[in-house]
Amino acid sequence: MTLTKANIIESVREQMDFPKNDCIDVVEKLLGIMKKTLENGEDIMVSGFGKFRVMQKKQRKGRNPATDQEMLLDQRRVVTFRCSGVLRNKVNVMK
Repeated sequence: MTLTKANIIESVREQMDFPKNDCIDVVEKLLGIMKKTLENGEDIMVSGFGKFRVMQKKQRKGRNPATDQEMLLDQRRVVTFRCSGVLRNKVNVMK
């Protein structure tokens, strides 16, 4: 199962006993802060969860898989995530 924004909003509503509209607002504002931070090229570190980093990829050679034609791929920024040791240990617990 995939966790969706709707699932997160519902979980916040159930755990915090807030009205649904308030939960939607809180989640949207949090995601907006995260998006803006990453757009500005800044990292996001959440203790016990992990770190989102904006990385610069260099220009590189590639190929079009449909035509097998070589091409030059532009440089770009990508977001990477590295989980914390705490989260890694929780994910790797055998049940």
